[in-house]
Amino acid sequence: MAIRAARLNTSNLGGRFWNTIRENWYLGFTSFGGPPVHFKIFNDKFVTKLSWIDQQMVRIACIHPTAATDTMTRILVFLGAAAGLMYNALWYFPLLMFLAGLATVAHDFRWFHRPVKAMVTMFKREARHSSEDAVEMQIQQEAAAISIHAESSTRQDSNQSSHERGTLPVSGQDVSIAEGEPRVVPQERRLNIGWKFGLSLIMLFLISFVVVMVLRGTLPNKPLLYSLFANMYLAGTIIFGGGPVVIPLLREYIVAENWVSPRDFLIGLALIQAFPGPNFNFAVYLGSLTAINGGFNSATGAILGFLGMFVPGLITVHGTMGVWGAIRGWRWVKSSLRGVNAAAVGLIYTAVYRLWQIGYIDQGFQQGTSLAVEPWWVVVTATSYVGGYWFRVSPPVAIVTGAIMGLIWYGVVST
Repeated sequence: MAIRAARLNTSNLGGRFWNTIRENWYLGFTSFGGPPVHFKIFNDKFVTKLSWIDQQMVRIACIHPTAATDTMTRILVFLGAAAGLMYNALWYFPLLMFLAGLATVAHDFRWFHRPVKAMVTMFKREARHSSEDAVEMQIQQEAAAISIHAESSTRQDSNQSSHERGTLPVSGQDVSIAEGEPRVVPQERRLNIGWKFGLSLIMLFLISFVVVMVLRGTLPNKPLLYSLFANMYLAGTIIFGGGPVVIPLLREYIVAENWVSPRDFLIGLALIQAFPGPNFNFAVYLGSLTAINGGFNSATGAILGFLGMFVPGLITVHGTMGVWGAIRGWRWVKSSLRGVNAAAVGLIYTAVYRLWQIGYIDQGFQQGTSLAVEPWWVVVTATSYVGGYWFRVSPPVAIVTGAIMGLIWYGVVST
């Protein structure tokens, strides 16, 4: 399988840069609804309308709901969600993603099918040897008779097949020839990033990550702003599953450090969810609030929060794009990517559950408690889901409806 190498193309860079800004500038003001809606917007715009990228590129750059398309991936979605509910640690989510990718590779390449079949055959052989001689002799005689009959039938089928092959075309030969042809990526689908350049980007990022983490763990008196950047850099590196998954992790890295109060955290989360743009913008809010509480300029904290959260993803995605151009035809890569995507979709359910457990704040619940403490919030959630899924209610309308229902609840309980 041959794939032509991509090279970095710097021709007309200014024009392409302006075209990118022209097609993307308004998305930050119009993209409501979080990652699931954003994926649909990106797919319609960049794949269907502009044809800048293909479906495989979208799936490697983000977690796409179409990952669960067969029984194996549906099982991984369920197991990813269930495992994410049971435990939480820095290394845990990446490990789940790796195991899911390994599981799909093992399933697609049938690594365990032959060993299992061999074990079953061995047990049957042992059972046959332990049987009585008379029964064994009878079985052998019956097997011999069946073999003679099968051989006779096979000889007849062979003669008939040889006659048919003389009159019918052989399609298997065409398939083998097609599979042996080199795979050439169309010009409009080729990346202008070489695999060496992409691999260099990934290596430089890993080196920077190691340096930041070593300093984070060894410096005795770390400045607040550096600690903020290091925590955001760590979260931006290890997070899998998109924006919803990062929210509980940021609570651990920011609220647990006593940089931001739980109340301010949840209020900011509600504001971020109500406005357009990615959930990762929450890192900018937390960085700004951390800087203010530490006596620093809010813009400094916002910039550090933005860089710490977005830089890991931006670098690794661009590096992966270069490597992807060279390995996109490898079967095991596609198989592992399917498992990784499926597990990441499951982690979104984990994030929703954890946000549900801390999403309600009141005078008696300053640290946040479950939304199920008031049945009305369950009704609000169900209304939003049913309206969006069954009746095609747009995300802005669903958000405004939720705000109105919240005001109704306040008007009732306050009187």
